Amino acid sequence: MDRELTKERLRSLPAIDRLVAAAGCKNDLQQFPYPLLVEKIRQVVDEARQKIQQGEVVDISVPALLTDVLLKFEAAAKPSLRTVINATGVVLHTNLGRAPLSIRAKSMVEKVLTGYCNLEYNIASGERGSRYSHIVKRLCTITGAEDALVVNNNAAAVLLVLSGLAKGKEVIVSRGELVEIGGAFRVPDVLRQSGAQLIEVGTTNKTHLYDYEQAISLNTGAILKVHTSNYKIVGFTAQPDSKELSLLARRHNLPLIEDLGSGTLVPLSFGGDREPSVQESLAVGFDIVTFSGDKLMGGSQGGIIAGKAEYIGRLKKHPLLRAIRIDKLSLAALEGTLMDYQLGNPVCDVPVLNMLHRTQEELYDRAKRLADKIRPLADTGWNISINQLVSQAGGGALPTAALPSYGVAVTPGRYSAAALETQLRVRENPIIVRVQEEKVIFDVRCMTDSDLDETAKILLEISKSMDQ
Repeated sequence: MDRELTKERLRSLPAIDRLVAAAGCKNDLQQFPYPLLVEKIRQVVDEARQKIQQGEVVDISVPALLTDVLLKFEAAAKPSLRTVINATGVVLHTNLGRAPLSIRAKSMVEKVLTGYCNLEYNIASGERGSRYSHIVKRLCTITGAEDALVVNNNAAAVLLVLSGLAKGKEVIVSRGELVEIGGAFRVPDVLRQSGAQLIEVGTTNKTHLYDYEQAISLNTGAILKVHTSNYKIVGFTAQPDSKELSLLARRHNLPLIEDLGSGTLVPLSFGGDREPSVQESLAVGFDIVTFSGDKLMGGSQGGIIAGKAEYIGRLKKHPLLRAIRIDKLSLAALEGTLMDYQLGNPVCDVPVLNMLHRTQEELYDRAKRLADKIRPLADTGWNISINQLVSQAGGGALPTAALPSYGVAVTPGRYSAAALETQLRVRENPIIVRVQEEKVIFDVRCMTDSDLDETAKILLEISKSMDQ
């Protein structure tokens, strides 16, 4: 486009006032607040101006520009945070929100979502209450702890425990347990923020009881054990028995703390990998145990602190607690999940546990259902097969456990697997898959019945659009 033509096109851009007046006659634009309407119109005109200056051909008629304005409003009305279908086979997929909630937990959230609730009100006495009272008794009953507390995540729980019990003092940690969790958050960094001083003992692969004992001084504030839930050190290794560590802490009158990380309330063992339960840790002698609410426990995001009443009592008075306290919706979901453990069958009722325990027969049947639903795609040149797969627990749990699974592998005819993956991902209801060896893989371990139906429907729609 030559310079004179560009100038002419720029001069032909409708004035903002003219577009605003025209928008006032369109029912689908009248509903929006006037200042926001003007803002969107200005954005559309500015974008059209930039395209003209770059030599692009742009329809600058009033109807076309107002259509662009309406598209901007439609885009603004779409939430950024939305549900997806998890066909990756990773049960606790951190990028996909970790644990999906149980039916009971969702119901609890819905009940407190739209109205008032007794978050910090004691109905029996008619006086102010504590938000933590709603879950303390249930947690203590399930875990055997004397007392409990919950904050907004496990990193915050560790920060509060160290700040409340060992600020200004030394905390002894095995060098082999100085873990890094997702997002580059490291135990040494959390410990440093708490005001405690890290004392590393042992080596990467071996730490003995005498390493801890030799490090104890008059300024020691606590012994911290960090469960390496997101990796394993194997081979020539050694760590002291937890019971021995507990006896050592008792002799020196020190609190023994365990950051259990992913934390499970039921025994879990898959593929030779095993996760210690919260109950086991407390029974063996740990004074304080911290763990996540939205990992193996299968609830909402939260950092749970369970243990001895004397230490929990000190933490409840700590000023940091208010800054990291849990909100009412997470608290409602957490209580609902704990009720699943108390009143139901958690392996059936808590989705995470249900997915982890799905049998090979069940997984094969689910894969076959999906394959049968999309079998018509084979007539258009797509290749469809039921494959044996390996799923993962994810979420920094059971790192070496390979979970045998089944899924459906799809090769989309003359199109690439990458192109199909993109089509699935950018849908209104995105489907997140794996791509291996030019095949799109749908691992059915984490897929619900409705997910299977929706996936089949979307694949059939994509096939039609690709072939047009």
